Amino acid sequence: MNPPPTTPQVLPLTTQDGCTIRATVYPTAQPARAHLVVAGATGVPQGYYRRFAEYASARGYRTMTLDYRGIGLSAPPSLKGFRMDYLDWARQDLAAAVQAMASPDLPLVMVGHSYGGHAFGLLPNHDKVAAFYTFATGAGWHGWMPPGERLKVWMLWNLVGPLATRLKGYLPWRSFGMGEDLPLDVYRQWRRWCQFPRYFFDDPQVRPLLDGFHAVRTPILAANALDDWWAQPRSRDAFMAGYRNAAWQALDIDPARAGLGPIGHMGYFRAHAAPLWDNALRWLEAHARVPGGAPQAAS
Repeated sequence: MNPPPTTPQVLPLTTQDGCTIRATVYPTAQPARAHLVVAGATGVPQGYYRRFAEYASARGYRTMTLDYRGIGLSAPPSLKGFRMDYLDWARQDLAAAVQAMASPDLPLVMVGHSYGGHAFGLLPNHDKVAAFYTFATGAGWHGWMPPGERLKVWMLWNLVGPLATRLKGYLPWRSFGMGEDLPLDVYRQWRRWCQFPRYFFDDPQVRPLLDGFHAVRTPILAANALDDWWAQPRSRDAFMAGYRNAAWQALDIDPARAGLGPIGHMGYFRAHAAPLWDNALRWLEAHARVPGGAPQAAS
């Protein structure tokens, strides 16, 4: 029987550029086997990952979730007029979480969701992470999507989004049932990168900032459900090729064959997807190394 979860603790993190964001730590009720950071998706508040964080902490992973600046517990009173750089969710906010959770005694691992897979190569301290498992990471280009979803996304970027942001001063993502409202700069950068088949790797304005991806040597597994229209396997492969020097693996998840029910782009962290969490934690444990040491022994 698993020990009962301990009480999560909300705490502030201060980033290198002086921004304060809010994170939640889920302690273990047993000696920790590793530390784990959850790198969430665009516009998805950290509370969405609570079940997974509790699940991981009950299995010996001291786990941290966080809200990037402008989102959830890290949002300002109003997004209107709030300025930021989308890349700083990785370079500043997620980097602060990695710094807070890194330890000389235990390995640090990471689980990503969508943007979380984009963020890893932007981290200035990715070398502190022993192994990285990401769900639903893709290139974002509508051309990788099935025709019906392609049309919806085209309408979002070219009709709905421009009108909504002009009226509000930010993207009212919550009104569309898609997650938290998004700062205007996030919307604009996201929209731009989704015009390219390889996302920001094809953007000449950003390309010089992406050398960090070439430096990544961390083991990575990128898992995508076949019913995830926003991140089909070919979209994943187009993006993950940017981690050209990392030993990354691809995993295609067939929800029907696995008896999981629909997954889509958001179902990876719903309760019925717990078998996927087991697979991720087993893989991370097999690849996690104590800093300067050997992989942690599986129990």
